[in-house]
Amino acid sequence: MKKLIYLSAFTLLALTACKEKAEKTEEPVAEETVETPQPENEWITLFDGSNLDSWHAYNGEAPTQWKIEGENLVFTPAENQQGSQNLVTNETFENFELSLDWKISEGGNSGIMWAVQENDSLSEPYLTGPEIQILDDERHPDAKAGTTHRAGALYDMIAAPEGVVKPAGEWNSYVITIDYENNKGVVVLNDTEVVSFPVSGPEWDAMVAESKFADWPLFGKSQTGHIALQDHGNMVTFRDIKIKKL
Repeated sequence: MKKLIYLSAFTLLALTACKEKAEKTEEPVAEETVETPQPENEWITLFDGSNLDSWHAYNGEAPTQWKIEGENLVFTPAENQQGSQNLVTNETFENFELSLDWKISEGGNSGIMWAVQENDSLSEPYLTGPEIQILDDERHPDAKAGTTHRAGALYDMIAAPEGVVKPAGEWNSYVITIDYENNKGVVVLNDTEVVSFPVSGPEWDAMVAESKFADWPLFGKSQTGHIALQDHGNMVTFRDIKIKKL
């Protein structure tokens, strides 16, 4: 009986030693690493209906004639208005894709400008920033002044086709691409490409030379600047404004 107990104890010790050896030699299991993809060219919200934190009045501070109504950004001209109150982004941009919706009042006129420079010596953003036109083509006399003044046009330089813009009081959408790296600007109006143009170099200079801006010393000279929404003295409404840096 004692011999059997001795053998059992010996066997138990041997088994324990084998187990400890196996545990020491077992290779650790590597933890799985999951890489989070880094999004490229993310959209930046400039206006989502909640605040005007990304904007200020041109050459000023708090805008007074731009109000949030519902989730829309509405410009209503003041009675006996003197001067103008354009709205500009706090941040400056160079290569970008800008997306927004807009609607113009009957007989109204407005616009979107880029590469805008601020300075007390400059009274208006259009002195430096080229404009994509917003217009009631049916009623505003500017539409009769030439095809380069229609809604969707690169104002006074590249014409937009008829029949793409929706009437005053209805929502239109813009996707505006300005890409200096590839020397290309594109305007998509209501999902239709209406305008394409160079943004720098000899071709750009030739377009400016044939426009009303030919003798404006600072017009279109900068590639980086603010985005501006124009006060042209008429009610205009915007929504869902976002931008993507290229």
